[in-house]
Amino acid sequence: MKKLIYLISILFLASCSEDYLERGSLTQLAEGNFWQNEKDALLGINGVYEVLQDRVMYSGNLNGVAGIPQHDSFADNTFNNYKFEGPGNFVEGRADPAYGFFLSFWTSLYRGIARANVAIENIARIPDSNISASSRDALVAQAKFLRALFYFNLAVYFEDAPLITSTQTLEEAYVPKNSYEELRAFVISELRAAADALPVSYPPSQFGYATKGAALSLLARFELYNQNYGEVIRLTSEIMSLGYQLHPSYEQLFTEAGEQSKEIIFSVRFIQDQSNNGETFSSTFLGIPKVNVQPMPNLVNSYLCIDGLPISSSPLYNPQKRKENRDPRLGASIYFEGDIFVKYLDRPFRGNTATKFGLKKYVRDDQSADGIAPFSPGGQDFYVIRYADVLLMRAEALAESGQLSEVYPLLDQIRTRAGMPTVTDVNGTSLSQSELLNLVRLERRVELAFEGLRFMDVKRLGEVEAAYARAKADPVGPYNPQYRGRLSEVFAIPQSEIDANPNLVQNPVWN
Repeated sequence: MKKLIYLISILFLASCSEDYLERGSLTQLAEGNFWQNEKDALLGINGVYEVLQDRVMYSGNLNGVAGIPQHDSFADNTFNNYKFEGPGNFVEGRADPAYGFFLSFWTSLYRGIARANVAIENIARIPDSNISASSRDALVAQAKFLRALFYFNLAVYFEDAPLITSTQTLEEAYVPKNSYEELRAFVISELRAAADALPVSYPPSQFGYATKGAALSLLARFELYNQNYGEVIRLTSEIMSLGYQLHPSYEQLFTEAGEQSKEIIFSVRFIQDQSNNGETFSSTFLGIPKVNVQPMPNLVNSYLCIDGLPISSSPLYNPQKRKENRDPRLGASIYFEGDIFVKYLDRPFRGNTATKFGLKKYVRDDQSADGIAPFSPGGQDFYVIRYADVLLMRAEALAESGQLSEVYPLLDQIRTRAGMPTVTDVNGTSLSQSELLNLVRLERRVELAFEGLRFMDVKRLGEVEAAYARAKADPVGPYNPQYRGRLSEVFAIPQSEIDANPNLVQNPVWN
């Protein structure tokens, strides 16, 4: 089935004010002849989704500004060898407010917010005769979900930022920033409103639009980030009643064959074609695995052996054959020397990365049926939220709340799907709270590796400094992480924004 795709170039602006032969803009949709009916509303919503496909958002990159799929490099999971992309220079302490990555990310987030604001305002004005009430409510709820997702990223990465909830004239554009707490309250309110109005599912042809489960899951992630464990428990209970389930194959899940699995709660959709519209996080070079995102040795060492024990105590571990007798998710996620990483060329990985490991999860290893090579843009969807994450969020919240007995079956589900022995079988059911929390956090790290969540996880746990120390201790030659306190935990408001807006002041961390 042809996948739903959001690729549409809509600029929500009035046409040009110049008379230039009194000709209407050929690239813009004028407000006077748009937003007239349900079809227009759907096109407008697609324009908001399209921002998610930006390279700096969820499309990622093979050689350019880093996207969210590469954000594990802001912590200890991966090494960003092409440091100019963003994470490498940030971790090594060479970023300042003029750093281009900050501006690219900020601009994309606010472009999405602006489109969502226009859609929300204009869909509400479409005559009742041209759109059903149920469609209007669902489309506005999608726009609110997307606006909340953009502000979620602003809150996590920038903390303080302008909260803009309506369209602006040029004179209204010089706004001050809002506090993290104001952004937090807004995101929570928006996601609650969206969850109340969004459907549980859509017809298969509309797979990819935001659902009730997507809004509840993003809200649960944000509440976990803010350590509101009681709310995480309540939200995940509701999500678990919506019909999601774990995909039977972990390895297959991160290929196009797994894109419409019942595990996927919300994804950013892509399609591979000759028009170069696909994503690049699944692309790789032909002579070496995706060299700009290299798995770190400390992450490799964190995967348990197949007996459920760490490499430090398992009799099955052989340091000369590090891939053998290990958690199957390790081999599904990481290339080791000798692994074939380009199938149609029968090309083995020579261990020629700085970390000696290659990224496998999500990455294509073959050309498509019509000959598109793995270094070209691909059609792999990026999973923003999946059901395994919900189970792990719930497990952590329960463990933090002292409700330990309910944690074991959640971890056991994840372990069983992975082909690992359960926590119950290996560790019993009498672990202390701290021991169980350590297992939950380990499980979260290996299950969700390379999905762009590691930085926000170590940040919410107050472990960014420890993550930098682990990365610094790894034998990676051209890498020297420099923990700089809060400068390593908060992105700077772009200097060009400060210069252009007299009412906008820098986050004090960066002063």
